[in-house]
Amino acid sequence: MGLFNKLLGNAGEVDSLNLNKEYASILIEAEEIEVGFSLFRDVFMFTNKRLILVDKQGLTGKKIDYLSLPYRSITRYSIETAGHFELDAELKIWISSEENPSICKKFTKSVNVYEVQKVLSTHVLK
Repeated sequence: MGLFNKLLGNAGEVDSLNLNKEYASILIEAEEIEVGFSLFRDVFMFTNKRLILVDKQGLTGKKIDYLSLPYRSITRYSIETAGHFELDAELKIWISSEENPSICKKFTKSVNVYEVQKVLSTHVLK
């Protein structure tokens, strides 16, 4: 089921210690990854400074796009929990004054979407 969820684009949590090692080159001094999620080859991470989305492109995944979103740019967000017969929950994030969500990520039931929302709220509502 894990591979099936990844192929569908559902996120699963990744160990933040491993992410801090792997992505140390893009972090600034005193920045730490608090929690991260994997979507097949892509990753998105909540640090103590910003939200980072890593988009691995191409067949080999060697071409990588890093999107950095300061928490102050996030104007609103929503979570949609999984129902009894649904496989996933969804997080939507709006940046600045955009009409439609800039980011939509789906989570498997193994991820507590309330915890994801809590991390985001902790940083955005400062």
